[in-house]
Parts: sequence; structure tokens; C-alpha cells
Amino acid sequence: MLLAITCIATSIEAAQAGGCWFEPQGEGRVAAIIDARTFRLRDGREVRLAGIEVTSTSVADTAVLARLIAGQDVTLHGDDDAPDRYGRQPAFVFLKDGRGSVQVQLLTQGAALSAGSVAEIDCAVELSDAEARARRDRIGVWAKPMVIKNAESPGDILSEIGRFAVVEGRVRSVRQTGATSYINFGRNWTQDFAVTISKRVVGALEAAGVALPSLERRRIRVRGWVDRHGGPRIEVLRVGQLEVVGGN
Repeated sequence: MLLAITCIATSIEAAQAGGCWFEPQGEGRVAAIIDARTFRLRDGREVRLAGIEVTSTSVADTAVLARLIAGQDVTLHGDDDAPDRYGRQPAFVFLKDGRGSVQVQLLTQGAALSAGSVAEIDCAVELSDAEARARRDRIGVWAKPMVIKNAESPGDILSEIGRFAVVEGRVRSVRQTGATSYINFGRNWTQDFAVTISKRVVGALEAAGVALPSLERRRIRVRGWVDRHGGPRIEVLRVGQLEVVGGN
């Protein structure tokens, strides 16, 4: 169950009341699909779908987004319309057909992964629940083996260096060194997979009711960008990147 989440959005009306229905940040007609999570409006703005990641930007994956929104009128919603470092406007995107956000539609089709980066609880629930439905039904990316990487197989995780990945395994130990906490999944820190968490994020986890020592021997799922510092690493920057899987 996603940490700090207490309810599930079950309808479009609920999504509009909460969910990912943030403040309006403009509208426009889709002129071009750039890749599997980015498009251009007729007025020249480039929009990056917020709150999700894609496993690839292949032609096939890009075609999924094209089928949903190419040539369509869309509305943009978000906390902030400031562009990212690439000049794209991150936003939650809605068509006028009442089917919910484009993000939820992609997640439900197994064409994307929840990024775990959304702080707003109702929205995080909506994205997580949509992904869970696709995972349960083995749709899209979830029809493929090894979408969730095994934390005890660092070699497989190293193949994802520089990519967004979902990793699951049983925590061997939790340690703190200076201002950084480490969730370790193996004995050898120079080779095995680990999760790093800054002191600031530890505080956010504790505020959500999660004490890091309580994770020892528990099975967790973590998502984020894979880096290498000795062994493969994922840095947790948001509470939503970390899930406890099952009770123990």
C-alpha cells in the first residue's frame, strides 16, 4: 500500500474534487507528439506529462499517446506552470471527454509507470491505483517479465543505469551515515543494491508514519532513477517512491 495514502479516488467526480485536478494552467490543441510523454500545442508550448515515467520512448510507446490526444483539445492542470530545464511545461492533461487525466489512461493501459513524485495524496492515490489495475491485469508493460527488478540481483539493476526503474526486495538493514540514510538489500555495500534517503526526506517519511528502522526485514518496493555508487542506487526524494509490500 502506498505510504501515507488513506483513500482511493473512485470516479471522475472524485478526481475533479481532488485527485489530479489541480489549478488550470491553460489549454490548447495538440499539434504534435514528440515522444511517449511529451507533446506540442499549436501555440508552440511543449508539455511534459507530470507524475508518470515511461519505460521507453520507442515509436510503439509514442503511438499510444498519439492515439489518445493527437489533434485533440486539452486542458492543462498543475501547481505551477513554470517550465522545466528543457523548456517543457509539466502538467496533468485532460481531454474534454470526461475520461480522467491522460496520465491515468496511460497507466491503466500499462503504457507508463507512476513516478511516485506527487505529494498531493488524492492525486498520488489516483495514479497508484491506475498502475495497480494494469499490473493486476498484466496489461502493456506489465505483460513483460521482470518489469519489477529484484533487489537481490544488482546486475539486473545495473543494466538500468540512467533509467527509471521499479525495484522490490526484502530490506537487510537500515543505516545512517552523516545526513544520509541507507536502506540496504545485501551485505556488500560496494556491490549490492541500496536506497539512499536524505535527512529532509527521512523527516517527511516519519511525518507520514514511517520510521526507517521499522523497514528492516520487511519487503518494500522503491521506484526512481538508477545511479551507480559502487553498487546500483536509487535516491528517494519523495515519500511516494517507497511502498511497503504486504504486511511483512
